[in-house]
Amino acid sequence: MENRIMETDTNSLGEIYKPFKSAELESVTVQRVAPKVRTVLKNESKRIDSIEEVIKRTGLADGMTISFHHHLREGDYVFNQVMTEIKRMGFKNLTLAPSSLTNVMNEMVIDCIKAGVITSITSSGMRGELGEFISNGNLEKPVILRSHGNRARAIECGEIKIDVAFLAVPCSDDYGNANAVNGKAIFGSLGYAKVDAQYADKVVLITDTICGYPNTPISIPQTQVDYIVKIDEIGDPDKIGAGATRFTTDPKELKIAELVNEVITSSSYFKPGFSFQTGTGGAALAVTRYLKKSMIEQDIKASFALGGITRPTVDLLEEGLIEKIIDVQDFDKGAALGMAENQNQQEIDASFYADPHNKGAVVNNLDIVILSALEIDVHYNVNVMTGSDGVLRGAIGGHQDAANAKLTIISAPLVRGRIATIAEKLTTVITPGESIDIVVTEIGIAINPRRQDLIEQLSANKNIPIFTIEELQKKAEKIVGKPEPIQYTDKVVAYVEYRDGSLIDIVRQVKD
Repeated sequence: MENRIMETDTNSLGEIYKPFKSAELESVTVQRVAPKVRTVLKNESKRIDSIEEVIKRTGLADGMTISFHHHLREGDYVFNQVMTEIKRMGFKNLTLAPSSLTNVMNEMVIDCIKAGVITSITSSGMRGELGEFISNGNLEKPVILRSHGNRARAIECGEIKIDVAFLAVPCSDDYGNANAVNGKAIFGSLGYAKVDAQYADKVVLITDTICGYPNTPISIPQTQVDYIVKIDEIGDPDKIGAGATRFTTDPKELKIAELVNEVITSSSYFKPGFSFQTGTGGAALAVTRYLKKSMIEQDIKASFALGGITRPTVDLLEEGLIEKIIDVQDFDKGAALGMAENQNQQEIDASFYADPHNKGAVVNNLDIVILSALEIDVHYNVNVMTGSDGVLRGAIGGHQDAANAKLTIISAPLVRGRIATIAEKLTTVITPGESIDIVVTEIGIAINPRRQDLIEQLSANKNIPIFTIEELQKKAEKIVGKPEPIQYTDKVVAYVEYRDGSLIDIVRQVKD
């Protein structure tokens, strides 16, 4: 990968960033941190009557770091309620460190930046008006963008030090035992919140359902919880999958999905006991349906499915086509209900999922992954973070983490509207090309020359049109033309970390 880092930059600790070197990480010995713990005495109540009162109890002060999770996605009600109180109470200079930021949070975050409440952000991503606001240079400090696995790593080693975590949970007892499979607003796995609960100095659970003690199953235990606040509603679980989990009827997406399935079933990785992860979106969901048909026809069962889970994956489990689901988050209500009903759908935290600095993340055992992309360049580098205009409008999520599977497939159309998906040069590098094995478009595929084994395997299937990545790029350019270069200022608006904390790219302010 070309060196895109042209200057010395610092990370959130003020230390010099290590430039990205390789997706093949070396073994390291790391020192983890521990939170401050205030002991709870016998007969002491953890229940607090209001969000305002609990903020006071936590000792929140100017300059501290607060965190939230995004499991409720566009159905989240908690973030805006908490931030409204924090803003009203006059706090300043806070660092916002959520697992990710969704559209429903955007207006509040912008208001808090303008008011000086939030002066620093680290997140997996941001979209919509917030992405445009940041891309136009309206936050003094650069945002730090991290994958889900890298966020867990950064919390565990103290690069992100959470002073107060405000965590929405569908149910809790009076002592803080919580899960997300019971209550009015179930959303399944608490995978991202579990890391925050373990490492934050103060942990506040916000729920709309108080259960009898002890509330089981226990996802977040009482030993990590300082306070519990009951509100009327924490969110709308029907909006967890808004826009992300549609069943496509688009002929282009169906063609891509069909071709992805051909690639998988023609590879040496499609065998009894294989493991896989698929993303959301029309094409990825359609892959699951095609894959199901192939598994039945060839009598092949998978050992486990990983990642953000959708209902079609739960269906495979219930029909006996996969043995286990390893679940760090649920992308729709159907998947959340699945975890509530099936003990073989196992909840894990983000560190277990993908932290490269632990004693073995699940992604290390992943055979096949299907991921999406906003752009892919002729070196197979992938952008999922910025649009063709240079504006922040996406999220790293688990893209970098899952891309280290034995077979990593990127599914994307050749062009979107009048914008080429296969480009000569990327706007922003998020996942390095050495991690990517195959790019699948509606007209055919390109195989990374590093994978001569896959070239040999797939060339035998006459149903798979194979091109070089350069040929795909030229075909896209012929359709939409060559874009004008984006104009930037010198101001850095975001640092993009790789999953080990090294710096893989920089996002600069776009010129008006």
